[in-house]
Amino acid sequence: MLNGDQSPQFIDLFAGCGGLSLGLMRSGWKGLFAIEKSPMAFETLQFNLIDKADQFSYSWPDWLPKKALSIQQVMNKYRQQLIKLQGVDLLAGGPPCQGFSVAGRRNVNDARNRLVKDYLSFVKLLQPKVILLENVRTFATSFGKTERGTKGIPILKNQYNADDYVQKKLRALGYTVFVKNPVMAKDFGVPQLRPRYILIGIKTELLADYLHDNIEPFHLLEDIRQTFLNSLGLPKVGVSLAQAISDLEISHGTVDCVEPSMKRFRQGIYGPTIGAYQELMRRGRDGSVLTAGKVVDSHRFANHNATTSSRFQKIILNYTPGKQLTQDQVRSLGLLKHRVALLSAADVCNTLTSLPDDLVHYSEPRILTVREYARIQSFPDWFEFKSQYTTGGKRRRDQVPRYTQVANAVPPLLASAVGEALLKIIKKSITSEKPIAINMQYMVSDKVF
Repeated sequence: MLNGDQSPQFIDLFAGCGGLSLGLMRSGWKGLFAIEKSPMAFETLQFNLIDKADQFSYSWPDWLPKKALSIQQVMNKYRQQLIKLQGVDLLAGGPPCQGFSVAGRRNVNDARNRLVKDYLSFVKLLQPKVILLENVRTFATSFGKTERGTKGIPILKNQYNADDYVQKKLRALGYTVFVKNPVMAKDFGVPQLRPRYILIGIKTELLADYLHDNIEPFHLLEDIRQTFLNSLGLPKVGVSLAQAISDLEISHGTVDCVEPSMKRFRQGIYGPTIGAYQELMRRGRDGSVLTAGKVVDSHRFANHNATTSSRFQKIILNYTPGKQLTQDQVRSLGLLKHRVALLSAADVCNTLTSLPDDLVHYSEPRILTVREYARIQSFPDWFEFKSQYTTGGKRRRDQVPRYTQVANAVPPLLASAVGEALLKIIKKSITSEKPIAINMQYMVSDKVF
């Protein structure tokens, strides 16, 4: 299913603020549309990837409203329109991972885990040529009988493994499944560890009828890695945190926050760039350069009180960069937190979570800003974030503020590299006639925990 400019097309489910779509568009895919339930995340998605008219914009069908919708709503109301899209080149997405992640509560009964079934229902309806599913690496970790376990109460008669479940269902739907776990975001220019579970499904009839050569998606991904990094001027060894965000330090200066109703906050301005990664991130949407002294989007500094700043300064002076503090160390600082780590300027960043006070800046006694989060996730600086910055309490369950939007996103550079590999596969399906020889190496999960 090619469009007028012959670019293969994709649909993005659970799109969030658009990290996966942005990366796929960057690699040459054309987005048809995206589905995202959160109004907050959709506001960012719409501003950046819907309301513009360039290579980073969906073509968006007339029949689908440009608003936040769930997969169930779209399937129930627009089923006939979706049927006309059967055979779309790529169906991509990452079902919400909070119920699977060890950074959260890993609750097998988390309602968000059931969204995997919605993803599979969409696959069944659309029968895409290729499937891309991204998640936390513990997506492939079985839930044990006492997984919730604060009181050790058994909650399962049998173990449940989402990876096994998805693979079984996809094979029954006619797909050959390839899984790599983990794929490390840092290997593709992202200045962050971020190990990810990635599943790629290819219609078995395509493998049998059209493709030739030895095409294994993760072999292709590894084969293109060096060329991909070279094209961006990025090092193979990884981009350090300082190489990613040193031009965003508060020492470069601040101004009154330019956003409405935020005058009590200070907002950062650009310092000089160092290295290829900062230069890449500071290219405008049109290729222009965002120069030193300009105000940076979503670079609002937290208003820490004196006690908090002093505590962060103690962490900077007394603890090892890049390592999580022990619980004894956390308690000695008067904190009631599960996770606190001092970031290391010289290394790739720890994996981001939606709680910005989990991480302390490597040299300044503060948490990171939304823009620093975005840099660490490899969002270019032209990509603007919308809605409120943070939320708390019970609202965290339903609201998706800026920090959460960024933390939950697929890093665009990782998505771009995967997109390039998938593009090679889908283009071969257009021109090939010989059957593919399938290597079994990636046919089952490579479960590394």
